[in-house]
Amino acid sequence: MARREDFDKIELHLVRVLHTVISERSVSRAALRLRTTQPAVSAQLRRLRELTGDPLLVRSGAGMAPTDTALALLQPAADLLHQAERLFAGHARTHAFDAASAGAVFRVAASDYLDPLFLPALVARLKERAPSAKIEFVPLSRDFDYRRSLAAGDVDLVIGNWLEPPGELHLGRLIVDEVVCLVSERHPAVRARDWNIARYLAADHVAPSELHPGAVGVIDQHLAARALVRTISVRSAHFGLIPLMVAQSLLVLTTGRQFCNRYVDVLPVRIVRCPVEFPPLVYYQLWHDLTHRSPAQRWLREQVREAAQDIGATTTPQRGRRARA
Repeated sequence: MARREDFDKIELHLVRVLHTVISERSVSRAALRLRTTQPAVSAQLRRLRELTGDPLLVRSGAGMAPTDTALALLQPAADLLHQAERLFAGHARTHAFDAASAGAVFRVAASDYLDPLFLPALVARLKERAPSAKIEFVPLSRDFDYRRSLAAGDVDLVIGNWLEPPGELHLGRLIVDEVVCLVSERHPAVRARDWNIARYLAADHVAPSELHPGAVGVIDQHLAARALVRTISVRSAHFGLIPLMVAQSLLVLTTGRQFCNRYVDVLPVRIVRCPVEFPPLVYYQLWHDLTHRSPAQRWLREQVREAAQDIGATTTPQRGRRARA
């Protein structure tokens, strides 16, 4: 364990190296993220090992894995970096993010439930304004803990839809949409006058895979609140492929109108009203307090918001429904 005089020599950058190396689980990736060299990070890792008396990273198969001590240090390091950022927040605000020359790495976790043109539009926008930046998209899957990843600094933003977003995170509303049904043009709902709640619930539905075991999506969460249960006969981790499944079957997809609109002119599918009254489908970008005041991250969030606006994503739901704040 380090002596007091050793602690007096610890600079904030070493704490950032500690947090980055443990988060990335790789010296080479940490060097890229810190915009430094691998030998420099290796030297700092050796110093950290001396200070903690622990190897921090050990070999695990073809890669590296953090030790228990390293995992225990991750959150205190994040807290210390956050407190330092708050301490010097006034100074940081005077240094605007220079997108044109910055070589930042932006990590965004996103679902593919929104408008399929949104993420391509966001990439085009980011590469036009920050040509040296790198962008990494992480899927929201059942193996991905987005709240922990935001708190650890593994991702900068999470984009998705929630009935009630987590209260500990900052949020910005991106897209407000009406809930509709997408069906094959051969589906009885296209011509039926009695497409009612009972027929809707009894139909064969297709839905995205659960984000984690036991998770309930926003559609089924709202149905459960009304003591309603639909029949889900197909679950798919690939949401972008579901319209093709719908086109070739009698499955019903319940999702936002804007997503469905992209397919009605290219596939034999139709949009029909949903017999169940749903609140508007709201997509958010979420971020942690860790990056709240970062000039680069504020710039990124602005680009995400404007990309949503550019594709006409912020719409007023139909049939007189009001968007929730």
